[in-house]
Amino acid sequence: MSMFDLSGKTAIVTGGNSGIGFAIAEGLASQGAHVVIANRRAPQGAAAAQRLVAQGFSAEAIQVDVSVEASVDNLVTTVLHKRGQIDILVNSAAAIVRKPAEDVTAEEWDLVMDNNLKGTFLCCRNVGRHMIERRRGKIINISSNVSQVVQMNRSAYCVSKAAVSHLTRALAAEWATYKVNVNAIGPGPTITEFNTVYFEEHPEDRKRLTDAIPMGRMGAPADCIGAAVFLASDASDFVTGQTLLVDGGTTLL
Repeated sequence: MSMFDLSGKTAIVTGGNSGIGFAIAEGLASQGAHVVIANRRAPQGAAAAQRLVAQGFSAEAIQVDVSVEASVDNLVTTVLHKRGQIDILVNSAAAIVRKPAEDVTAEEWDLVMDNNLKGTFLCCRNVGRHMIERRRGKIINISSNVSQVVQMNRSAYCVSKAAVSHLTRALAAEWATYKVNVNAIGPGPTITEFNTVYFEEHPEDRKRLTDAIPMGRMGAPADCIGAAVFLASDASDFVTGQTLLVDGGTTLL
């Protein structure tokens, strides 16, 4: 059996209806995992799960607002009731505000922090409790390469992702004794459904970001699949607390 085989595993992917989240969900499902697409908008989540089922994979959708504690409680309780276990958690739900820091409102700051940081913590905490009891589990937080280098006019996003990477380290240290691995993936600039319109409206920003990538192109959601399957599988059993950068070398310069 391959060390990357995920047969019999149950995975929750927040923000799994599109972009990097969906690509990772598809990658985990292709290795045999049952994938729970968890996102705020129920119709989009159901459609994403159906796309996986149509490929012969095992998937379902559950609505969740990761920034609301009761909603996260319901997600985890529902999955445990239906599946009996949670083996893999991928925290991909996120929000971004693109504007100069001096123009960011308190409400916009809270929106980013509630989704990117608080939501990641709540999901890690609730699923982590179950994994601690079972003495095993894999948690993958979607951070960003801006956890290490900043991008202009994305102050709240940069801060939130730096915090996600450090949260990853903190939880990894606390939970290592329970054989719960906590790691992160740090994508670079990536073309997704989420930001396609933005880049069409701001081609100069796309060019600026692309020019800073040594490998000469922006990322695609599928670029994160290999990293996610590795971190979700037995192949990464001795890896914890790391942010695996998938950014075409952007942070090298």
